[in-house]
Amino acid sequence: MIKVKVTAVGNSMGILLPKEALNKMKADKGDTLYLVESPEGYTLTPYEKDFANQIEAAEKVMKKYRNALQKLAK
Repeated sequence: MIKVKVTAVGNSMGILLPKEALNKMKADKGDTLYLVESPEGYTLTPYEKDFANQIEAAEKVMKKYRNALQKLAK
């Protein structure tokens, strides 16, 4: 767990993320991060939820049609 503090940034509030956290998220200056609400609280992630859902759907299709896709790849 990494502990961060809320601080004033101009007229707004913000947090500073340590390089270690940014490296693990593969995030850099100018990147967009998403604050996702869940029953457990909030998660900060570099991944857009809709994109993750699309990948999950694609993986299901690829698993279902694995043999056909392998033949098409040859």
